[in-house]
Amino acid sequence: MAKLKDVMAYLIKNYPENIRHEMSNARLTKMIYLADWHKALTSNEQMTSIDWYFDNYGPFVHDVERVAASYGGIFSVNLGSNMHGQPKKSITLRDNARALKLTEEERISLDHIIDVTKRLYWDDFIKLVYATHPIASSERYSFLNLVEKADEYRKFKEVD
Repeated sequence: MAKLKDVMAYLIKNYPENIRHEMSNARLTKMIYLADWHKALTSNEQMTSIDWYFDNYGPFVHDVERVAASYGGIFSVNLGSNMHGQPKKSITLRDNARALKLTEEERISLDHIIDVTKRLYWDDFIKLVYATHPIASSERYSFLNLVEKADEYRKFKEVD
C-alpha cells in the first residue's frame, strides 16, 4: 500500500503544468479517491489506507489536507478563491526532485487517473466522480468500502 504523501506528490508533480492550478484540495482528494477505486477494481485493494466517507460533497476525507500540513517541507497549502469567489485551498509541491516510493503498478494506475481527468473542468470532473459505483450505489453520510464495492460492481457487470 502506498503512502498518501507519495501518492499526493506524484499526482501534483505529474499533473499537466498548464492545468496544475486546478489542483485544489477537493480535486486532489477526489483524484486519490479515483486512484483507490481504480486499484480496488484492478487489484482488489486500495492504493492508500484512507477510510473514504461519502458526505454532502461526494467522497471526502481530511487526510489529504492533514498530510499536506504535516509535510510542510514537501507541500504548500495556498488559500485563494475559485472562479465563483468561494474559498479554495490549493496544494502545491515544494520539492519536485524528491524520490517517490511507488511501485510501477501504482504509477501506471495514477497515470491512468491523470489521463482520464486532465481534460475535465470541475463540473465534468465531479460528474465522473459521482458516476463511480461506490458513490452511485451508496447513501450519503456513510463510509465507503471500495474493495467490497469493487466486488459488488464486478458481480453486477457479470449480470449485464
